[in-house]
Amino acid sequence: MQITKTPPVEYYSEAEVAGILQISLERLHRLLDKHIFNDGTSRPHNLTFTNSELLLLQFWNRSEPNPKVLRMPRRY
Repeated sequence: MQITKTPPVEYYSEAEVAGILQISLERLHRLLDKHIFNDGTSRPHNLTFTNSELLLLQFWNRSEPNPKVLRMPRRY
């Protein structure tokens, strides 16, 4: 039996990144605008991302509270 390995993907599109992270394109754009394009420069169209950048985006996505989720106050 022959096992074939598919080469790893080098670059991901915005839509692929949003799908992998299970977020909307709008949320992806908000993350990019908040953490990368926050110095007055506009976000370029048709960005591509590497595996390392996916990891960073995933971290940022998990560290921000979701505005659609209501947090219950802590009980002391």
